[in-house]
Amino acid sequence: MKRILFMVLRNLFFVPYGWFKLCWYASHVDRYTEEERYKLLQQVDHRAIRGGNLIIDAHGVENIPKKNGFMFFPNHQGLFDVLAIIQVCPVPFSVVAKKELTDVPFLKQVFACMKAFMIDREDVKQSMQVILQVIKEVKEGRNYLIFAEGTRSKDGNHPQEFKGGSFKAATKSKCPIVPVALIDSFKAFDTGSVKKLTVQVHFLEPIYYEEYKDMKTTEIASEVKRRIEETIARYA
Repeated sequence: MKRILFMVLRNLFFVPYGWFKLCWYASHVDRYTEEERYKLLQQVDHRAIRGGNLIIDAHGVENIPKKNGFMFFPNHQGLFDVLAIIQVCPVPFSVVAKKELTDVPFLKQVFACMKAFMIDREDVKQSMQVILQVIKEVKEGRNYLIFAEGTRSKDGNHPQEFKGGSFKAATKSKCPIVPVALIDSFKAFDTGSVKKLTVQVHFLEPIYYEEYKDMKTTEIASEVKRRIEETIARYA
């Protein structure tokens, strides 16, 4: 976590203001539009990334659907993943994440600002309620991100199995599925280094409902993983 300390030290004068404003927005989310909250997140995220000696190299931003109501499905490498995507994604999105992350300072406030859903993997009923709410909101035009692996990979740029159940919200809402390939995101916080690091974010071509409507969720999961792995193999 040396890089997190580096982020704080190099933003010493901004941290009190940024932290206060982030906490205020997180505690009063309904006072601000989604666009206003997302703009703040990008501002704070930008300062943290610059202070942490990080560069986000984005590819395929033009692949993000112009019409809202889609879902991102990235590979999961660590705590930095969402922050990397926020920095380069021009449109607001929310997240479905495991409830344990509500114990992580800063991420807790970020997810609150995003009106993210925290899922309890031990509570099937709560998990289903979350999925139903996500389906409703995606149909209404909100964008969401789900990590189909369920938990982060312990093998760097090699994704784990993508779970078919993670795609139920997408298939039920009939929304575009946008695979996202993350490369070297795990190195931001997991290597103990503060050397300059480039994290790649690749937004791949969307898979529209007409393309996946006859596929099982397990088949969709395999296809999304395949596209992400191909991208990682090409650019890592």
